[in-house]
Amino acid sequence: MTRTARKAPWILARSAQAAIAVAAVADVFRAAAVRDDSVRHTEASLHKSGFVSMVYLYVMTLAVVLFLAWLARSRRNAHELTPQASLPSGGWTIGAWFVPVVNFVVPRRFVIDIGRASSLSWDGNRDTTLVNLWWSAWIAHAVTVVAAGRVAAGSMAFLVVAEALMLVAAVLLGLVIERITALQSAAFGANVPSAPLAQA
Repeated sequence: MTRTARKAPWILARSAQAAIAVAAVADVFRAAAVRDDSVRHTEASLHKSGFVSMVYLYVMTLAVVLFLAWLARSRRNAHELTPQASLPSGGWTIGAWFVPVVNFVVPRRFVIDIGRASSLSWDGNRDTTLVNLWWSAWIAHAVTVVAAGRVAAGSMAFLVVAEALMLVAAVLLGLVIERITALQSAAFGANVPSAPLAQA
């Protein structure tokens, strides 16, 4: 009998958490540099703003790639743990994040479905609330950034609120990643899938 030991994606989880944390901090520096350039525009401020924005773009791209890789792997694990669960396809798990309007609603549902299918220990109140808090902070950040650009460009108040929401969303997403990965780790530890016995 061959046993296939499945594992929770801890390396992807830790990599995504680190990249998300760095991206959130980089966004604070980017927003401050952009505001500084819009308030007192100089050659130096323009150069600094461009450089910090470029660094942020690279770090955020890495964070997005790592998070989506973790999500895709977690979705595959959840399907193995609970084959009867209603989960999105692998492609739609990623694609929904890039469809306008859809990406404001559907990905949150996917994360909850993956968490629920990962273990019977998923707490419908506590764990779903954690996902909802993360999603609310993320959407509020996006709305604040758009509002600041249209209503009060360069406003320090908007900048502080937007970046505070970004940092809160990053922390909460790190906790969501931790929770789902821990649930899968415990589930695989309790029940390692095995291949069927070969017929003699």
